Amino acid sequence: MSANHQSHTKRRLISSYFTTIISISLVLFMLGILGLILLNTQQISNHVKENIGFSIILKGEVKDVDINQIKKTLDAETYVKATHFIHPDSAAAELQRDLGEDFISFLGYNPLLPSIDVKLNADYANTDSLSIIEADLLNNPNIKEVIYQKDLVSLVNQNVKKISFYMLAFSGLLLFIATALINNTIRLSIYSKRFLIKTMQLVGARHSFIRRPFVLQGIGNGIVSAFIAISLIIVVLYYFQQQYPELIDFRNFELYGALFLIMIVLGILISWISTNLAVRKYLRIQTGDLY
Repeated sequence: MSANHQSHTKRRLISSYFTTIISISLVLFMLGILGLILLNTQQISNHVKENIGFSIILKGEVKDVDINQIKKTLDAETYVKATHFIHPDSAAAELQRDLGEDFISFLGYNPLLPSIDVKLNADYANTDSLSIIEADLLNNPNIKEVIYQKDLVSLVNQNVKKISFYMLAFSGLLLFIATALINNTIRLSIYSKRFLIKTMQLVGARHSFIRRPFVLQGIGNGIVSAFIAISLIIVVLYYFQQQYPELIDFRNFELYGALFLIMIVLGILISWISTNLAVRKYLRIQTGDLY
């Protein structure tokens, strides 16, 4: 019977250990994902802004040499990320595919003008910069007009600011919830050993002596959980790097190294504090209240 009881107790301890590790790992993983988003907020913001651009509509009689000169000048500008010349025939073929009709045969000519699509660098993706760029480009006699969506540019910039604020607020909330979850997990783990703690206290063991093995185990759990969470984060990073290589750069070792270090420190710190508080509670409690 004693052997069965010991075996049952051992299984409960092992189950409690793995439950604690998995719970802390998942919480740290969530914090790590949020940290990744926060650390890459600027890069994500830049990616969104750099998909904003404008179209330069050229005059119909513009010569090829003038088109090349305009494109060359644009490519040298600091506000330009990329340019793409669209020939009227290419534009007509694409429009025909979209409409499903041969409008050129109906009209008898191609009404579309040559154009250059311009993608902006993120710092210039705002209405003030675009207004200045537009005014400067319209001074060129070969440029008929500059087309861009002013409302879309303003909306993107406003939403980027709002998202950044909400992410910071959500980070604080999640950190609080994560700390509470880890604390409750550790308290439940310590609860199963409350009689052992009280027994050690009754035989005269000092509080620091009683706390030490639990605190060391808590720190160990925090470290193991942090490394499990980091492994999961690396898998997520690899997946997104394959899908969105422009957003994830594995060469930024300092950025990800700092995130992983923070995760380890959080795992150790929260586990240490929670274990201390939980053990202290059962050291102060009366024997009759343990049941």
